[in-house]
Amino acid sequence: MKTLSTKSIQSQLILYFTIAILVPSIITGMVGVKIIQHQIYTRAETKTISDLNSAREIYRNKISQIENIARLTTARSLIVKAVIENNSTFLQKDLQRTLQREKLDILTIVDKNGKVISRGHNAFAFGDNLKEDKLISRAIATKRLAGGTDIVTREYLMRESPELAAQALMDVIPTPKAKPHKDKQESSGLMLKTAVPILDDQGNFLGILLGGILINRNFEIVDKIKEIVHEGEVYKGREIGTATIFQGDLRISTNVKNEDGTRAISTLVSEEVYDSVLSGGRRYVGEAFVVNALYISAYEPIRDIDNNIIGILYVGVLEQPFEDILKNTLAIFLGIALLGIVLIITVAVNQAKKISTPLKKIENAADNIAEGNYSQTITVHAPREIEHLAASLNQMAKELEREKLEIEEWGNTLEKKVLERTEEIRKIHSQLFRSEKLASLGKLAAGVAHEINNPLTGILTNSSLLLDDLEKADPRREDVEVIVKETIRCREIVKRLLDFARQTKPQKQLIDINSIIENIILLVRNQTSFRNIVIQKELSENIPEVMADRDQIQQVFVNIIINASEAMAKGGSLTIESKLAELGDSILIRFTDTGTGISDDIKEKIFDPFFTTKEQGTGLGLSISYGIIEQHGGDINIESKPGEGTKFTIRLPIYSQESE
Repeated sequence: MKTLSTKSIQSQLILYFTIAILVPSIITGMVGVKIIQHQIYTRAETKTISDLNSAREIYRNKISQIENIARLTTARSLIVKAVIENNSTFLQKDLQRTLQREKLDILTIVDKNGKVISRGHNAFAFGDNLKEDKLISRAIATKRLAGGTDIVTREYLMRESPELAAQALMDVIPTPKAKPHKDKQESSGLMLKTAVPILDDQGNFLGILLGGILINRNFEIVDKIKEIVHEGEVYKGREIGTATIFQGDLRISTNVKNEDGTRAISTLVSEEVYDSVLSGGRRYVGEAFVVNALYISAYEPIRDIDNNIIGILYVGVLEQPFEDILKNTLAIFLGIALLGIVLIITVAVNQAKKISTPLKKIENAADNIAEGNYSQTITVHAPREIEHLAASLNQMAKELEREKLEIEEWGNTLEKKVLERTEEIRKIHSQLFRSEKLASLGKLAAGVAHEINNPLTGILTNSSLLLDDLEKADPRREDVEVIVKETIRCREIVKRLLDFARQTKPQKQLIDINSIIENIILLVRNQTSFRNIVIQKELSENIPEVMADRDQIQQVFVNIIINASEAMAKGGSLTIESKLAELGDSILIRFTDTGTGISDDIKEKIFDPFFTTKEQGTGLGLSISYGIIEQHGGDINIESKPGEGTKFTIRLPIYSQESE
């Protein structure tokens, strides 16, 4: 058979070298992209968390700014004097100027009971009580400043200013991937508020100054976060960084844009973030769908002074730049891989030419060896591996020569192996002959037993009746008793003949061989013939159950055990062993006694019907046992020498045709 041509070798080398560079390149590319992706997104998430911390500080600074304005206002003596004199006109004008100058939305003074003295926006709205306001209530109770975030109702805003109520009113816009909102319109507002106590020169508590900013549609904080944190960076016409303040799950202040470029006011947070932040009270960091695009985002809950979650503070960066970085990285990896493939193909072509010539020389030498010329010696100058191949071929020729001599020598020993095989066949033939003989004798025994049984029954019946009629002193009674006794013995022999002849089909079921052995030992242990016999058990615990007739197998074991006891009339030991055969397809049960043993001429006949060495034996016990084991698909083997005891080995298959 001709080897591949030079061209084929080149193509194979090119193919294998290409695979060798392509597979690692792909794996390296995939692993590299994963590592880079992990690093990029980890850093992006870390930066986003840092941005969220900065946003939180900007948010808190705004509350602090309101606190400072309120503190400075309450520190003015004119304000304190006007509160003492209940001069609402002066207070209203002064508060209005402060509102406009400091760009606050509310600036309201209440007395120490929470009753409104003056409002900066609405001069005519006073006299109502704001003690239910959380911050005012806490400031009155503690006589200390209270500041934070609070949800205010539409009625609250209307009393302060109708413009504020209109500013807070929003129609909820359904948003992709958001949880359905319970209301179609939101009228309440989210405010940053500070309640500062007003004290006179003696430190007496006079009332509370409440200042605040409505966040709804107020973009000062979110734009400041974007300006400080993201510095207005743009990617492909879109702002990379965004910030949002949520009232509950509703965007009330944001610089996230809709497709038309407008701010995404009145849209909703995604359901995933809702469940984590609003429902779970946890910070959320990771990829999130924001209005119409994916962002690497960070969210944390906004809480009121009672620690209730009332909103969300968000910062995020557009995910698209990071996706583009990954795509570019993958393109670079692929380019490097393609360049490597081209380089490897070039090297492979050159190497193939250097390899093909010595391989052709080796091919010719191999053809000569195939034709029987083992004296070939190959000498080539090529890469180390090919030189080793040539040396191996030379060694192979020497080995073939040696193998040829060994085969010739083996042929001389073949006759011996044939003789051994012939002996095995003879043993098998002997076993088959014994089976046929048992079958023929079985038919004969059945006929004889049937013919004898009827007259024997008559003899037994009449002799028994005659015995009943004779007096005890009658001299004939002893003779009649002998007739009855011997007739009964004949009947037992006939019964054994019938048992041997019938060989009834086993009623197979799953049985535990060890359990049967244990039961038999319990039955025979206390019998007179076993008193001087030590029974030893070596029963394997891991043997499976077998399909067999429990009664028939028990009969076989009892026959063998009784025979063993009779062979050890003066005492000895009986070892009963069970184990799994080496092939695992059958179970071996072995009975080993230390009795008188059996000679070879008797051993050949021991399973023959009617053969016995006992005076009162029938010679059918082992014949019946042999037939039972044969019907179960197994076999019985005997090993014995005179004076050294006897060993019976029974093999029972685990699986039989019936069990399957």
